[in-house]
Amino acid sequence: MTQVQHHIPYALRKLTLAIALVLPAIAIPLPSSAADTSKAATLENAKQYFNVPAQPLANALNAFIATSDWQVGFPAGLAKDVRANAVSGSYTPQQALEKLLQGTGLVYRVTGDNSVTLDKTVEKSPQTKETTLAPVTVAGAVVYDSTDPYNKDYVVPNSASASKTDMAIIDTPVNIQVIPKTIMDDQQDIKIEDALTKNVSGVQRGYAFGDLYEEFKIRGFSTNHSTYRNGLRRYTNYSDPANIEQVEVVKGPAAVLYGQIQPGGMVNVVTKKALDKPYYSLQQQFGNYDQYRTTAAATGPIDQAGTLKYRFDASYQDMGSNKIFINDERVFLAPKLSWTPNDRFEANFELEYKHEKRVDDNGIPAIGDRPARIPLNTYLGDGAKGPEMNTILTAFDWAFKINNNWQIKNRFMHEDWDINYYDLGPNGMINATQMARFAISGKAVHETYGTNLDLVGNFDLFGSKHDVLVGGDYSRRTRNASNNRYACCNGSTAVAPIDIFNPRYGVVSQVAIDASPYDYTVKEKEEWFGLYFQDHITLWNKLHILGGGRYDWANFGRGNDFNDGATYAQAVANYKDYENQKFSPRVGILYQPLHWLSLYGNWTESLGSANTGMAYGNQQFKPEVGEQFEGGFKTELFDQRLSSTVAYYHLTKTNLKIADPNHSGFQTSAGEARSQGIEVDLKGQVTDELKLVTTYAFTDARVTENGVDTNGILGKRLANIPEHQASLWGTYQFTPKFKAGIGGVAVGKREGDAKNTYQLPGYVRMDLMAAYVQPIGKSRLTTQLNVNNVLNKDYYGGTDGWINVVTGNPLSVMGSLKLEY
Repeated sequence: MTQVQHHIPYALRKLTLAIALVLPAIAIPLPSSAADTSKAATLENAKQYFNVPAQPLANALNAFIATSDWQVGFPAGLAKDVRANAVSGSYTPQQALEKLLQGTGLVYRVTGDNSVTLDKTVEKSPQTKETTLAPVTVAGAVVYDSTDPYNKDYVVPNSASASKTDMAIIDTPVNIQVIPKTIMDDQQDIKIEDALTKNVSGVQRGYAFGDLYEEFKIRGFSTNHSTYRNGLRRYTNYSDPANIEQVEVVKGPAAVLYGQIQPGGMVNVVTKKALDKPYYSLQQQFGNYDQYRTTAAATGPIDQAGTLKYRFDASYQDMGSNKIFINDERVFLAPKLSWTPNDRFEANFELEYKHEKRVDDNGIPAIGDRPARIPLNTYLGDGAKGPEMNTILTAFDWAFKINNNWQIKNRFMHEDWDINYYDLGPNGMINATQMARFAISGKAVHETYGTNLDLVGNFDLFGSKHDVLVGGDYSRRTRNASNNRYACCNGSTAVAPIDIFNPRYGVVSQVAIDASPYDYTVKEKEEWFGLYFQDHITLWNKLHILGGGRYDWANFGRGNDFNDGATYAQAVANYKDYENQKFSPRVGILYQPLHWLSLYGNWTESLGSANTGMAYGNQQFKPEVGEQFEGGFKTELFDQRLSSTVAYYHLTKTNLKIADPNHSGFQTSAGEARSQGIEVDLKGQVTDELKLVTTYAFTDARVTENGVDTNGILGKRLANIPEHQASLWGTYQFTPKFKAGIGGVAVGKREGDAKNTYQLPGYVRMDLMAAYVQPIGKSRLTTQLNVNNVLNKDYYGGTDGWINVVTGNPLSVMGSLKLEY
């Protein structure tokens, strides 16, 4: 008999920053029952945090033993060619072992205190005194496999975004919301903005440059055109959902681990993995207003041993609109290779190519205290011409497991994105009917690098468990635009105004635009280097303390020339560097009085990304700095199938950048703004048939300091942020093949600009869906229909912060046929 023993490592690590916190915490043990004489009773221990990846059984058992302090024996040769399941989350050792062995054909037999022996599944013999335990479904343990393409769970129990370690969300003293692909598929969310605004509290879409860039507002503050992809920053681009596994939102400042990030929060897109088993899918979506989208996926092992795997995701879309000329045509390709030569090393290489031609919608103007009273499908551009973009992204990551306790990880991403601008931007009302416009044309090249290196480990020290992270990262972003026309402010007459009540198209002369002088060039660079550490301390399996800090060295440089006859040489001559350094701490505490309930609080500071907008007069913005206090509670109900988070936060942001109320097309500093509110998020499975997502946010976001208030914005609410916002989505599985769903979004009144001179009315919108799955041999065909804004309500999606209002979509229908095999 082979006996595996646990050896506790004695390597001690001192934190480089002492947490200035005194915690009068008392361990409150659960009432103990009468002494139990059975051996099995000794195994009902308190929950512990396990993080055991799927791997050969012998290695998985070593990892299990290192966490649980159990002894596991098994006959020689029993573990050969047996692969254990992944176990990640908070479980009792008994639950974790049952999950580890599920489907392996093995069971365990209790032989003593915290001691078991493995054997093959056998029938219980009446002559045998010892009981062989059959595999069971563990109550309170969600088995979530993100690599399973058929996974239909609404709840994701773990996330790495808030801590860069795969930590159970209920054990993390941070507000994290995860939208898995299942929800996006049920709602047919083609843009991640739909997934976020319908399923996460306190998130709105931002429209600082119309619909050109992917921008969000979290807890009242903009993400500054940035999202994250597998933990590395992207800037001014759009994500295609073809290779997205899930979208994660970390509320509040997350700069302690990511550096250049806005204090409202971050959006992290997690991409799909190559799979051990072959999987193929083909989907065709089609909707009214000439909307078509085709998506294909293929994945599986390349070699017989399964050490080399591939994945290929692709999509093509040609999306029309209820507005004339508005269109988005895109080709997206995403191959991926994964190499796992042994149980200790894994490497992944990814490539993304995207080509996109769009005609953007800059909305309609506001007149007086509300949007102009014109049809919401009014287009105020000139024709079917818009920006054209090309993106090539390369990324790789690798992880090496030093031993059962320590691991080193590295990620790298490079993105080359170029855009040929062509747009007609709104430039204010000339009179009651005529709106001025300006042309944007020329080319800009964006290049982004990002990498990090992390050492992750765990050890025990004087009865406390420590999950430690030490790392560093570097990012670099450049933007260069020469020979551009941004003819808004130098008296250009190349573009004629338009009558908003009786628009005429095809009147803008491209010859006149090309003959106008260049008046916009820019050279821009942003570099960040950061070192960070974090310790997640667990005491008595109930109290979690998350402490850490980060030191940043940030450099931002910019040179502009906004004059007629602008040259790139002059932009280079105007170039100036600005440096910033800051230490950003974070402390969070979480207490778990019951296995389904966590009480938490946190305090965080952050150095936000450099303000890169265009200021009138070419002055430089200071970086934005944030501070947050947050408290709340989390639950996991119905055997961990239904999760919820309720949070109160108080967040301040200095050097806030807003739309300049006195100069259209430019931005200004608002001094300090404060956002405070309450957020409620609930998602998951209430019964075997019913799944729900519901959110609510109360947000009070306004300017609290503005110096001498020359802009007249002190005390004003931040633009585009509703005080009240709620959503509800639910599906019901009527039969194994048929399900239907209904949902709605309610958004309160919003201020349209920084001075609060006009408002957008609130609205309520309802959506419906139905899907039918038909098995066809080893394949299955899913037929689905979604109807959005089923009551055909008129509403406004948001503003750009000036006078331009983006209108919402009317009743729209999206059908889908998806074949999987």
